[in-house]
Amino acid sequence: MTSLPAPDELALTTWLLALGAAFIQGLSKSGIKGTAVLSVTLMALALGARQSTGLLVPLLIFGDVFAVIYYHRHAQWNYIWKFLPWMILGILIGVWTGKDLPESVFKWAMAAIILGSVGIMAWWDLRKSERVPKHWAFAGFIGSLAGFTTMVGNLAGAFSNIYFLAMRLPKNAFIGTAAWLFLIINVFKLPFHIFVWKTIDLRVLHVNLWLLPALILGLLFGIWLVKRIREGIFRRLILILTALGAVLMLLR
Repeated sequence: MTSLPAPDELALTTWLLALGAAFIQGLSKSGIKGTAVLSVTLMALALGARQSTGLLVPLLIFGDVFAVIYYHRHAQWNYIWKFLPWMILGILIGVWTGKDLPESVFKWAMAAIILGSVGIMAWWDLRKSERVPKHWAFAGFIGSLAGFTTMVGNLAGAFSNIYFLAMRLPKNAFIGTAAWLFLIINVFKLPFHIFVWKTIDLRVLHVNLWLLPALILGLLFGIWLVKRIREGIFRRLILILTALGAVLMLLR
């Protein structure tokens, strides 16, 4: 089982970092995509990489439910069905191989792939290209990486951002489609965290309850913010935040 201390045994700095991570995760789930890496980074600094991976999952599911309720009508299910099987494959690979993967290898490889993908899409945008990748290998490659990284470090957001941006999804469709996809995925990986990796127990859920208000505050503020971001700016903002997230991954 996880060795997470009881809530009243956690230091003030640990609480501040964890609350900040929960708030930022709320922003991410409400549609400010690309900020999730910062949340993961803060939680890892607060509680350690392995413990924080499991602790975030219940918060992610709560945020996913909120996002689905708010944005469900905008979901584009054809993109979910193309992406979901590959993510599940990546999760299964991550369950059995990711636990012992050297973190230095993981973060450098993921950061390089994310930054390379963001660079390609920025180049497409500068050329005013309307090209949409249609080959199954694109969804397969990005989806498998998303599944693996969500299991190992809750870092699939960067890869799903890349996929949905490449598909040219409008702002609300982007958020609604991602909301359903990650609700399904995070519920799917929950048993693996409980029974295989043993990173979630009653103590973890107790800490989650204390972090829930910060998550809700982030969700509400994020919805307010999304309404004020124009469509074209939204795409550029996601590209910038995704690239910054990849750099932050190297600092974990």
